[in-house]
Amino acid sequence: MFKTRITELFNIEYPIVSAGMGGVALAELAGAVSEAGGLGTIALAGLHPEAIQAEIAAARRITKKPLAVNLLVPFLRPGIVETLLNEPIQAITFFWGDPAEHIPPVKKAGMKVIWQCGSVAEAVTAKDAGADVIMVQGVEAGGHVRGTTTTLALVPAARDALGPNVPLLSSGGFADGRGLAAALALGADGAVFGTRFLASRESAAHAIYKQRVIDAEAEETIHTELFDIGWPHAPHRVIRTKLVEEWERAGRPQSGQRPGEGEAIGSYKGTGPEVPLVKYSVMTPTDYIEGDVEQLPFYAGMSVNLVNDVMPAAGIVQQIAREAREVISARLASIINNTEHGPQSE
Repeated sequence: MFKTRITELFNIEYPIVSAGMGGVALAELAGAVSEAGGLGTIALAGLHPEAIQAEIAAARRITKKPLAVNLLVPFLRPGIVETLLNEPIQAITFFWGDPAEHIPPVKKAGMKVIWQCGSVAEAVTAKDAGADVIMVQGVEAGGHVRGTTTTLALVPAARDALGPNVPLLSSGGFADGRGLAAALALGADGAVFGTRFLASRESAAHAIYKQRVIDAEAEETIHTELFDIGWPHAPHRVIRTKLVEEWERAGRPQSGQRPGEGEAIGSYKGTGPEVPLVKYSVMTPTDYIEGDVEQLPFYAGMSVNLVNDVMPAAGIVQQIAREAREVISARLASIINNTEHGPQSE
């Protein structure tokens, strides 16, 4: 059993949080993670209120345990936050915006706010605005990345700046129990896992996308702004694909001058109307995509080299927890026990 500020705040068994990966982390994945003892997150960016209510209801059919949802501030539409305040969820994670504008109404409704940050300065701003939990994201992370600092440097700096009592989550580069143990050692109260849960049975990622995550190495990910149609000037980390290589061979031209720009590659057929897709679209390759998914961004973190198979989400939660417990109680404890008396003199 783990005991951290995160497990106590949300009354969960493990300080393991699944990331709110757009299009991928829906009800099935979030519900499975929460039911297994972590904190599952439903990605809601771009969904209309009726679809949001349907996803939360679907997750609630899987679990009665705590749930979080994720919102991207640049894509917030009127009424979305108000809709969520009447839903059976415990927390809203916000990313990429001004904390002062969005935190007060959520807090007033008695719900917890998790604010995802890319820097120490942003973390302090979010704390001052009243966020219940600060999530700091290292540049190793997959998907959209707001900061430029590595997790190893960012987490302890954030802990020092926030003080000892603010619940802190660490995101970026974690895929197993060793990562969770490292996050706790750095000063976090839990870790957020995205790429590992992307390769889960419950993830809505396209099968080709999941296989690319399994096959990829950390060196095959790049930090770029290439996939910008739908969200310009938003850096992200993706796996190198045929489209990335085509752009690189062309000399990495600017937006508006890239090979095949505007060319139709397929369509998204989700809960709403069909959406046509073009090259360099921001859209994630999911089960709802029809067309050439290799032309879409394969968002993934540098932890891809630690992801070797597709597992049920519950199994991933249990495996991470078991590995972390073994690292902390066995390996690290034995190092202290073996050295606490210092070297023997002759």
